[in-house]
Amino acid sequence: MHIGRSRDGQPVKISGSKNLTFRNIAKEASERKGVELIGVIDCHSPAVQRDILDCLNSGEMEEIEGGGIRYRDTTLLLGIEMEVKEEGGGPFHLLGFLPTLQRMLEWTEWMKPRVTNIMLSSQRIRVTAMELQAELVARGGLLIPAHVFTPHRGLLGCSADRLSDRLDPNGIAAIELGLSADTTMAGLLSELDRYPFLTNSDAHSTGMIGRECNQLLLKEPSFAELEMALKGQDGRRILANYGLHPQLGKYHTTFCNNCKKAIPNGEQVAGSCPSCGSIKLTRGVSDRIHQLADRLQSVSAEGRPPYRAQVPLTFFPGIGPAKLERLFAEIGTEMDVLHHIPRERIAVVTGDKVADLIVGVREGKALFTSGSGGSYGSIVQS
Repeated sequence: MHIGRSRDGQPVKISGSKNLTFRNIAKEASERKGVELIGVIDCHSPAVQRDILDCLNSGEMEEIEGGGIRYRDTTLLLGIEMEVKEEGGGPFHLLGFLPTLQRMLEWTEWMKPRVTNIMLSSQRIRVTAMELQAELVARGGLLIPAHVFTPHRGLLGCSADRLSDRLDPNGIAAIELGLSADTTMAGLLSELDRYPFLTNSDAHSTGMIGRECNQLLLKEPSFAELEMALKGQDGRRILANYGLHPQLGKYHTTFCNNCKKAIPNGEQVAGSCPSCGSIKLTRGVSDRIHQLADRLQSVSAEGRPPYRAQVPLTFFPGIGPAKLERLFAEIGTEMDVLHHIPRERIAVVTGDKVADLIVGVREGKALFTSGSGGSYGSIVQS
């Protein structure tokens, strides 16, 4: 999750929703989405830190012993997203999570002289990725390459061919797949076998909380328990990745920026568009993974949890704001509707056609048109 604004209206993530505050994230995740552990990026911002302190001082939230901020049944983890640019590649994003507010306050002081504007999200930081990684790990933090395959700000998507070109492989806690890839696609790269995969929303509005999520086996929702799950310690583990169907992702397929057409996998001719010959292409995640692949068949590493494709309710035709509110009020949380509630109950609110689509996605029977060039894909209606 990103933070759009602080409570007093100060911008944090410029492209984020204005009502995307720390408190509103907590309420949406706990009361409407049914998400018990949520990573909140942009907690390095002093404006966000003031909001967190207000929530703690009022007694509405509390900092828990295992790390994180508790609101009702939901724990919020304190995170940062940082942009790094190194010679020989494009800029890429790294996620960091820290266990306590005090550690985050200390991180802000370290980060402040190395960025242009400490108040804003996803700032370009004037250190190498390995320097950043070393600082974060030394403070007890978790480092995760963000949306690792995307052509915009993905480490493997636009900066390097291997993680080890930019980072110490031993200091990576997990790999965030991003909205346009799944476990099967990532299984073509043997370098990734050692890492757990995360499917995270990277949400810029409260409505997109839970667009992607992870089912975890924990004693309680906390930083310490998440760290144990990522390491597979003491029975803690990732049970399943619930990710956006990769074809719906904005960058699944390569796109020609000249003739504005998606280019199906394998149809590029020497890096040019087969329709117009232009080389002004936005390379899709699928093509990039096949370019990097070092094996012909995908391999699922031992203990790798299942990847379950999901589609947020807002992607379904006919579900607007009013119907969404009825679903939450009369049926259940979004996670319940997408994965658990019987078709007949859903149909009472949505009608038979939409209920069939929801269950079709749940059962792996839905068809999609692929996203490309910054536009999401869509569900194919029969």
